[in-house]
Amino acid sequence: MTMRSTIVAEIEAITRDHDKTMPPLTDDMVLMDTEFDSLCFALLVARMEDHLGVDPFGTMEVADLPVTLGDLVALYDRAAVANAA
Repeated sequence: MTMRSTIVAEIEAITRDHDKTMPPLTDDMVLMDTEFDSLCFALLVARMEDHLGVDPFGTMEVADLPVTLGDLVALYDRAAVANAA
């Protein structure tokens, strides 16, 4: 499973569990323009930490936060590579 497919699967599961509606999950989808609220995002980060064993947000600056789904996938891709090294 790719990082993108893992993130998308988790987003779909979380939104389904919390009765949220999401637009099509494209790389240019702006995360703040969806029903994926802060609780949903916290759940996603926790689940991804379970998958990767790392939380890329722990050492980030606010200016570096992902804006789009593509940014989020890239962030986790980088974290996975850094964790494997």
